[in-house]
Amino acid sequence: MAAYGLYSHIRANRIRSAFLLIGLFFLIYLMVFAGALVAEAFTRDGASVEQLLRFAERDFRQALPFATVGAALWVILAYYFHQSLIDAVTGGEDVSRAAEPRLYNLLENLCISRGIPMPKLKVIDTDVLNAFASGMNQRQYSVTVTRGLLDKLDDKEVEAVLGHELTHIRNGDVKMMVIAVVIAGVISFFAELFFRVMFRGGFRVRSSGDRKGGAVVVLLIAVALVALAWLLSIVIRFALSRKREYLADAGSVELTKNPDAMISALRKIEGRGELPGSTSAVMEMCVDNPREGFSDIFATHPPVESRVDALVKFAGGHDPGPIALPMPKDMQHEDSDDDEGDEEREESPRPQIPPPAQEKPPADEQPKPFGHRQGGPWGPKPGGPSGG
Repeated sequence: MAAYGLYSHIRANRIRSAFLLIGLFFLIYLMVFAGALVAEAFTRDGASVEQLLRFAERDFRQALPFATVGAALWVILAYYFHQSLIDAVTGGEDVSRAAEPRLYNLLENLCISRGIPMPKLKVIDTDVLNAFASGMNQRQYSVTVTRGLLDKLDDKEVEAVLGHELTHIRNGDVKMMVIAVVIAGVISFFAELFFRVMFRGGFRVRSSGDRKGGAVVVLLIAVALVALAWLLSIVIRFALSRKREYLADAGSVELTKNPDAMISALRKIEGRGELPGSTSAVMEMCVDNPREGFSDIFATHPPVESRVDALVKFAGGHDPGPIALPMPKDMQHEDSDDDEGDEEREESPRPQIPPPAQEKPPADEQPKPFGHRQGGPWGPKPGGPSGG
């Protein structure tokens, strides 16, 4: 299936993504081995470090098929129900052509122009400016946009954002992100559970002397493995999303032939895309993720400045710089309450004085009887007759 944008880079990115997803399954097995170490440390008193490692390796081989089946079942469940979970978190609702004709027509025109199957459309009722694509196959693919994005962006800018999300779908980014987020979510869940149990006194080493030393070393190894798996899962998720945004921007320009629209859309979305109540996994799929990491190392998206510079350099676009937008409706309502109150206080004491009764037009300016000639639409001509 062909992809839009920088084709060679996309192919290389797909290969790297496949290896990264394989690495995610490896992290699951790493977590299983850490669990085996913990189990052996608390069930075999007096065993040395070498013996505990050997017993844990045996347990791991026995648990490997179950771990693989469990991971596959989790992926299958996510395959069918991930969209429902995303909608429950974000509040996205399906919309039709009748409900959103402008949005529907823009997306339909893009799809028809390139023969792309039409994904579902969803809208989140919030003043935030953002959008994302989700789904695992043609029947599930959907594009979700916020109400704020529709209100603040013009048609060309909305079309550019839709082209960005269609490129994510076409290039397979959405499928990769969903799988990575699902598996990394499992790792994060069990890692957090592991540390809660470990550091809240759930485990106690009951032996003493050399036996205690062996168990402690194995437990420290297990903690290190779990921490490593959790950290690598985060790094892998960032690697899957970070470079793809450049390709999606390029794909949008190729679809719309309008780099300026993509640039101005990014400038308007910049710093205004924080979806309320959404998890980090959802934010990683959005056009822009304002949740920055430490010194940009753990940021899931490239900075908007870098993306705009790439569009200016390689697509010939023009950067208008940061764009100021009106405040959200909620903030405007709060700020205008005091102003409206001041205006009411200023206007309320003014008495409503009726017009004086004696104000009556002079006789020569009073309307003439019906049929009386007025000398044209603009009144009598100077020096001309005033009547018939």
